[in-house]
Amino acid sequence: MSQEWPLWEVFIRGQHGLNHRHVGSLHAPDAEMAIKNARDVYTRRNEGVSIWVVEAQHITASSPSDKGPLYEPSESKVYRHPTFFDIPDEAGHM
Repeated sequence: MSQEWPLWEVFIRGQHGLNHRHVGSLHAPDAEMAIKNARDVYTRRNEGVSIWVVEAQHITASSPSDKGPLYEPSESKVYRHPTFFDIPDEAGHM
């Protein structure tokens, strides 16, 4: 019987970023050890300020082949696109 540790997906928030970015995967027995291993493997030069780990079996993803049916409903909702608003030049990049 195999006693392989579960696979964890690792996300790191960089020093100057606001979002977490997927950086890789690793095996660990639990979340606490996954964070410690992720710190050692993916932030060796202190480039991260926050680490998220998610057990891979809990991630559900869409398939690229479902792109059409998945995103088509938003095509008919033009009010979601910011084309109806005038943005003042003073606002800068939005």
